Amino acid sequence: MRVATFNVLHGLPMDRGRPVPAGAGADPAAPLAEAIGSLDADVLALQELDRFQERSGGVDQAALAAVAANACDWRYASALHGRSVPGKGWVLDRSAPGLRVSGPADSGTAHGDPPHGDPTRDVPSHGIALFTRLPVRAWRARGLAAAPLALPLRVPRRPGLTLVRDQPRAAIAAVLEGERGPFTVLAVHLSFVPGWNVRQLLALRSWIADLPRPHVLLGDFNLVAGLPRAVLDGGAMLSAVTSGPREARAARRRWHDLARAATYPAHRPLVQFDHILASGLRPTQGPAPRTPQLPVSDHRPLLAEVDW
Repeated sequence: MRVATFNVLHGLPMDRGRPVPAGAGADPAAPLAEAIGSLDADVLALQELDRFQERSGGVDQAALAAVAANACDWRYASALHGRSVPGKGWVLDRSAPGLRVSGPADSGTAHGDPPHGDPTRDVPSHGIALFTRLPVRAWRARGLAAAPLALPLRVPRRPGLTLVRDQPRAAIAAVLEGERGPFTVLAVHLSFVPGWNVRQLLALRSWIADLPRPHVLLGDFNLVAGLPRAVLDGGAMLSAVTSGPREARAARRRWHDLARAATYPAHRPLVQFDHILASGLRPTQGPAPRTPQLPVSDHRPLLAEVDW
């Protein structure tokens, strides 16, 4: 089984770290569809997807990705609703809910033609998605509050550093049917604010504790290599000390990195912000994890093979 995670940066074409202007008459969705199709993943987590945003051609990128990934089921969770306005950042739409989950029943609808007669379903949004070719037993989603402060970051199309406020985040969990029974996959995109992302990761570990094992976590953690595993194992050990036998048993199930490779920036990877971790599965001895450079995003995708 191949699992993959990819922060797609709303499908923005990039070349050597710089955005590439779209040619006249070019299909704005084509580079993203081509990139996702090339991954050929059985389980795929995508971050920074647009839905009905003008900057990405007004398309439903989650529905587009589902077709490109040949997924049999999927869910998109909106982290925020609003429009991305050049020079202003996000202009939020207060009429829409903080978290909305969409799937195959909500796709294939053009901008301006909301399904089921609900006018808020067509509000432009930004979020994450989880796609699978495996049978799904159950879905679960939750929102994550933004950190109450901003940090200077490098932003495409802007010189130097830009003071960026944190955004609300989302997480999606799915109980999938594997070769040896059910297991749980959790797709995440954590805050870029140090400490706040650790808090989110520990909260999510507890959130899926009642779901079937093995557990697989994948996404953009905004934490460098080694830290997510240390946080998860440390949190489990602390719970075992302060709680009962169930937590003690969980603490003995250590977390493992299924893929270790730098993924950012895409044109010259120096650090690993994107991760695939598992509890109840050990990494297989095989070829090095793939991190191909694709024509979109400032991240590279991360892929791993899981041998049951």
